[in-house]
Amino acid sequence: MKQLLAVLAATTVLASCGGNPDTAAIEAARQNTIDSMNAIATVKQRTIDSMNAIKANRASRAAAAPAVSNNSGNSQETAAAAPAPAAPAKKKWSHTAKGAVVGAGAGAITGAIVNKDRLKGAAIGTIIGAGVGAGTGAIVDQQVKKRNAQQ
Repeated sequence: MKQLLAVLAATTVLASCGGNPDTAAIEAARQNTIDSMNAIATVKQRTIDSMNAIKANRASRAAAAPAVSNNSGNSQETAAAAPAPAAPAKKKWSHTAKGAVVGAGAGAITGAIVNKDRLKGAAIGTIIGAGVGAGTGAIVDQQVKKRNAQQ
């Protein structure tokens, strides 16, 4: 009887460890996530291809501009479509502004660590750090102006 119970218990334990339905559900969810990511990538690629096709179409139309006749009967070529003006270059931050931002961040972190009252320390550190950073950046800006003036 003891052997029968031992065999039954062993069979039950081994059977319960066999197929884990959670693994199948996890794998299905993982595959669904991968499929949705691939679908999004496909949509993005189609958008890029569409934009490239429009750009190529515009370039081919500009290259093959038709001749237009005026009232005197002379034929004139239309001016090739001028390319759209380039977007204005982003204005770069001055060294003074960069120094103020970096100094404020570093001062806030340092002040919060050093002072027991974290908020007060961060506020004081921000003010001091921004001032020191702006001052350092202003010095660098002056050096850059001098260097550009010499060239």
